[in-house]
Amino acid sequence: MELKPIKTRKIYEEIAEQLRKLVSSGKLKPGDRLPAERELAERLQVSRASVREALSALEMMGLVEVRSGEGTYIRHVNIDSVVAPIAWVLSLEKDTVVQLMEVRKILESQAVSLAAERAGEAELKEMADALEMMRQDLETGQIGEVADHRFHFAITRATHNAILIRIMNSISDTMQQTLKISRSKLFSSKEILERLYVEHVAILDAIRARDPEKASECMLCHLVRVEEDTLRVL
Repeated sequence: MELKPIKTRKIYEEIAEQLRKLVSSGKLKPGDRLPAERELAERLQVSRASVREALSALEMMGLVEVRSGEGTYIRHVNIDSVVAPIAWVLSLEKDTVVQLMEVRKILESQAVSLAAERAGEAELKEMADALEMMRQDLETGQIGEVADHRFHFAITRATHNAILIRIMNSISDTMQQTLKISRSKLFSSKEILERLYVEHVAILDAIRARDPEKASECMLCHLVRVEEDTLRVL
């Protein structure tokens, strides 16, 4: 029988579990709007960062919906997902991230190769615009997640492969939600953000040079580094 040491629960897990129980008990109902981050932090006497992580975890589970500029709302959910302990769901996160990163390496290292052969001027401009947004985010201390997503999806569109675009579309939401917590930790490091920017520049340079092998190599190296960093912060 293999036993593992007991680990102290993180603050954001405690917050997420409290909110989950309120939903499970019916005290919070579908459509209800949660208090703002600042108010939740004051009531729980924790940092806003911990509240933000908890909400990200609940969003990943599908229990809440974060609407930009409006707030966070309780979603209409299957009761089984509400009853499931938050710790159990979060324990799956690392394995899920590993599997998603494997999928990314397989798909994107090949997609970028096709993009280097097929990208038109409009798609190259879209990638360059995304990089410029990333550079500006870096200067202003922003996370840069939107720019990162735009850059990678511009590469997918540049493949001109309708099936591949549909596949990437279908798994995009899953990737965004599952990687959200790890991304917030990963993108909080300026050193990592600077390195990510340089790696993206190298990828675009290879695409512009119409060098499929170099583009694939740069993408794979980039995603391997992202995977290593992501697993470390988890």
